[in-house]
Parts: sequence; structure tokens; C-alpha cells
Amino acid sequence: MADNKENAKKTAPKQKSNKPSFGERIKKFFRDYGSELKKITWSPAKDVKSNTIVVLVSIAVVCVIIALLDVTFSGLISWVGTWY
Repeated sequence: MADNKENAKKTAPKQKSNKPSFGERIKKFFRDYGSELKKITWSPAKDVKSNTIVVLVSIAVVCVIIALLDVTFSGLISWVGTWY
């Protein structure tokens, strides 16, 4: 009896799945991607440009501060090193 069930499982025809093909899934992905991009609210170019300038100036200021601290502490360490 167990052999009949095993044989029935082995000889049963494979059912075709309802899964779409790879190409169809790729097309759907890009269709969905395009529709999501249309939903985005983009900032005006003027705002993006001004924000970019603010970020670049902030980075420059922080770089100068770090450079001054580096030079100061290097000088202090060299000065302390001359004692020993």
C-alpha cells in the first residue's frame, strides 16, 4: 500500500505554476518603478543649489577648524617633547 502512494507521487504530472515568466516580472518591476518615481515630490533646483552651497561651506569651515586643532595640538606635543 505504501508503494502505491510512492508510485503515485512519482508518476503524477507536474502542474504548471501560475508564476509569471522572468521577462514579465522584469517589465512589471520597471513599470512599478516608473510609477513610484512619478509620485516623488522633487525640490526646486534653486533650493537644491542653495542647500548644496550651505553644505559645502559647512564642510569647508569644519575642515579649517580641524586643521587649526591639528596644528595646535601638534605644536603642543612637539613643545612638550622638547622637555624630555
